[in-house]
Amino acid sequence: MANTYTQIHIQAVFSVQNRQCIISDSWKNELYKYITGIIKNNKHKLLAINGMPDHIHFLFGLRPSQSISDLLQDIKGNSSKWINEKKFIKGKFSWQEGYGAFSYRKSDIHQIINYIKNQQEHHRKKSFTEEYLELLKEFNIDYDERYIFKPVKVNYFVPNGT
Repeated sequence: MANTYTQIHIQAVFSVQNRQCIISDSWKNELYKYITGIIKNNKHKLLAINGMPDHIHFLFGLRPSQSISDLLQDIKGNSSKWINEKKFIKGKFSWQEGYGAFSYRKSDIHQIINYIKNQQEHHRKKSFTEEYLELLKEFNIDYDERYIFKPVKVNYFVPNGT
């Protein structure tokens, strides 16, 4: 694409099917490397990736040659297949349908990278559902309560540090 210049930064967020807490510390870094490879192979630039046992966040620079939905379909489909082939869990792994994708200015990038890197600390104070609803509200995104990820009891959330 001669003479096409862009600077598009996207944070993508999606969860494990039924919000199950099954992304294990023993293989999550391999998963992040695999997803990083998909992003790079599609000629985008990964800036940060991290998550929790039930969901994942990543920030990337998007090239305009591919839609966000096509990239995320590639990431979710291929990473699910890879997890199943590696037999990291008993049964079948899949990501929940849908995702959140939020765009940021260059001046926000450092803050978002830190936010993603500190997911474990962040989720000691706030559940995934609270976090996700805050993002939707911050970006003034209309949503239907019926299609928001349903909360599940998770072992990493401790309300108010108690």
